[in-house]
Amino acid sequence: MAFGSIQDSGRQTPMAEINVVPLVDVMLVLLIIFIITAPLLTHSVKIDLPKAENTPNITQPEHVELAIRTDGSLFWNGEPVTLEQLAPRFGATVAKAPKTELHIRADKLAHYEHVARIMSIAAKAGMARIGFITDPSAQ
Repeated sequence: MAFGSIQDSGRQTPMAEINVVPLVDVMLVLLIIFIITAPLLTHSVKIDLPKAENTPNITQPEHVELAIRTDGSLFWNGEPVTLEQLAPRFGATVAKAPKTELHIRADKLAHYEHVARIMSIAAKAGMARIGFITDPSAQ
């Protein structure tokens, strides 16, 4: 291992180069170890796994569609109703199926007061899931 060089003046100076030969030796040994052990790591055990179906099991909860026109008239699944009939109908629907959803379909020009009143009546009757139906088409 050389620690310095002899120059013309006869004075020794430290060597400024790194000796990479030991590093290359270590890297070659590691490469050989990885070449030998890599095939051993890919050994797998054959297992017969159960097969699953791809079709999702979709169960739609029951829903009530309530339409509100601009003039304030109400329609329960297409059948005309009055505001006084809503509370008993909501109560009977919740008693029969607690997870029933209320879908409100209101006209574009319907007053928010009518929509808010119906939402309040439905919430008091126990309807937990209330949604709005809109028209996704462009204006």
